[in-house]
Amino acid sequence: MHLIKKPAESLTTMTELVLPNDTNGLNNLMGGRLMYWMDIVSAIAAQKHSNRLVVTASVDNITFAEPIGLGNVLTLRAHVTRAFSTSMEVYIEAWAEDIPNGRKVSTNKAFFTFVALDKEGKPTQVPEVSPETTEEKALFDSALRRRQLRLILAGRMKPNDAAELKAIFDQAK
Repeated sequence: MHLIKKPAESLTTMTELVLPNDTNGLNNLMGGRLMYWMDIVSAIAAQKHSNRLVVTASVDNITFAEPIGLGNVLTLRAHVTRAFSTSMEVYIEAWAEDIPNGRKVSTNKAFFTFVALDKEGKPTQVPEVSPETTEEKALFDSALRRRQLRLILAGRMKPNDAAELKAIFDQAK
């Protein structure tokens, strides 16, 4: 039996209050603490999708669009966008909310990749992803290009073998 899951089945939301110990000298959330929380929420999403223990395989760039201040409530939302044999790409969005001032802003977006492990700690197959919404379909369709870029940067794929990426550049000619 070949399992297929919807992105909604892996949806995970996590909320954190930014406390003094989480901040830098400017009273803004430290980037490392944000990455720690992103790793947790995305690992939970990957576990929900695979029903397995998972390990972080890669982290794409994390852009810090807005500062997250002391006392803000940070909401992180993650779901699996696509699965590749034993690995899964997870998309994470973060919002900071200044509740007393009624201000909520999108602060960060990122893609993390996880590998599912069996009981012996070896990579194991994961269910496929069946996107439903327009956003889920767009993330699914672009996931292969992101994966090929990750593999090239890691030295695990030659640029000439990245058919999805080559197609983009061929269209631009």
